[in-house]
Amino acid sequence: MSFGDTYRLSVHAVINNDAQQELQVRATYDGEQWGLPGGSLEPGETVHQALARECREELGCAVAVRYMSGMYYHREYNSHVCIFRCDLPAGAQVRLSQEHSECRYFSLDQLSAVQRRRVMDCLGFDGQVRSAAF
Repeated sequence: MSFGDTYRLSVHAVINNDAQQELQVRATYDGEQWGLPGGSLEPGETVHQALARECREELGCAVAVRYMSGMYYHREYNSHVCIFRCDLPAGAQVRLSQEHSECRYFSLDQLSAVQRRRVMDCLGFDGQVRSAAF
């Protein structure tokens, strides 16, 4: 990688409900895709600062970070994605930003293959951070 190359790093939260379904938000841009809450780091931010900021912006509330479970490379975007296990505070009311049109919980079998792999690695965390390339 040369000095002038563009490279991305993002952080995303795995948040589930009592039924063990995963929270996803639907973007209002880029094909209106569903995905885990989170986004790209800003210059000077740590992964934890970015995760806190992105979740506050997208969900309208703070999240409690439990652990980082994986770091995955996506060839299509030349980007690494850090996955964190998080919890919403008790009684939290999600208030979406203008970047997202809706949120809902999905069962694992409803997730894309990439999302399912990242979420299953996260939920099965044994103290070893996982990695893969997609």
